[in-house]
Amino acid sequence: MAQNRMKTIGITGGAGAGKTRVLAYIEQKCSCRILLADSAAHAAEAPGQPCYEQLKALLGPEVIGADGFLDKKKMAARIFADGALREQVNAIVHPAVKQYILSEIESERQKGGVDVFFVEAALLIEDGYGRLLDELWYIYADRKVRRRRLSEDRGYSAEKIEGIFKSQLPEEQFFSCCKTVIDNSGDLSDTYRQIDQILKEAGLYR
Repeated sequence: MAQNRMKTIGITGGAGAGKTRVLAYIEQKCSCRILLADSAAHAAEAPGQPCYEQLKALLGPEVIGADGFLDKKKMAARIFADGALREQVNAIVHPAVKQYILSEIESERQKGGVDVFFVEAALLIEDGYGRLLDELWYIYADRKVRRRRLSEDRGYSAEKIEGIFKSQLPEEQFFSCCKTVIDNSGDLSDTYRQIDQILKEAGLYR
């Protein structure tokens, strides 16, 4: 694929859908770069970055850990019960993360070393990435499966799981906004078969 033809694809899905496992397989099967939103946020919030200074000014120096980085647990404690403060934090973090992701995409495009750049985030649709990336892919798993995974793999309580589900977009919106759907409800072999077919049809399989 030509340098300027690098595709950009967003990967999204609800908690417990198995995005990490799907991406690990995709990485083996095509020439790609994968950027996780959590990693992008960590980079955007690093000391010396504008986002870091803004958050420090908003939340106070007490949210800075011993290593000099922002302490996520301390930040969460500050904003957990304060919706207005949480909105202020999001107004700082989300644009900074988006700018970091776009700069990394442009850097990868200039290098011309990969065929596709994947961005993984739970809030791709809400944050408007559908207008910035070539297409979005939805990793789907039915709620029963997701509940089991979140309970068994992460130890979440039933109450916490329901709270997570209520905070996320309805499945219908994922389906309507995403070009490609990968059903990760069953055996991994079936998931991998779907991925192989999708990558081959897109000319990305290696």
